[in-house]
Amino acid sequence: MINDYLEIENAEGMPNLADGTFALNFLLAVKNGIITYASALTEATHPEVRTAFTNQLRDALALHTEISNLMITKGWLYPYNVSEQFELDMKSSQMALMIAGLELFPGDTSRAGSFATPYK
Repeated sequence: MINDYLEIENAEGMPNLADGTFALNFLLAVKNGIITYASALTEATHPEVRTAFTNQLRDALALHTEISNLMITKGWLYPYNVSEQFELDMKSSQMALMIAGLELFPGDTSRAGSFATPYK
């Protein structure tokens, strides 16, 4: 494993993985909103409230489509190819495990001698 992960050459491909992760989180949040709007719509009795929920649901569905299409275009989502999606998910999980294994903090956190002190 590369321990010098702060060097730019060791971060190759990381921005693309990060962008895909952010897009997936956004997509999941929109899906959650769709479920919430649909549920609220079934509970609403006032016509104006039902209209508002219907409009919000329609907008959320359009946003879901837009995000999904972006992810498919960028190669971050393969909804029609299970083997490609599986490979992408495995790559993402291996990257997450590698990041989790990085030593982010040094074992010795003593700061003695790091600062100029007048009384030594």
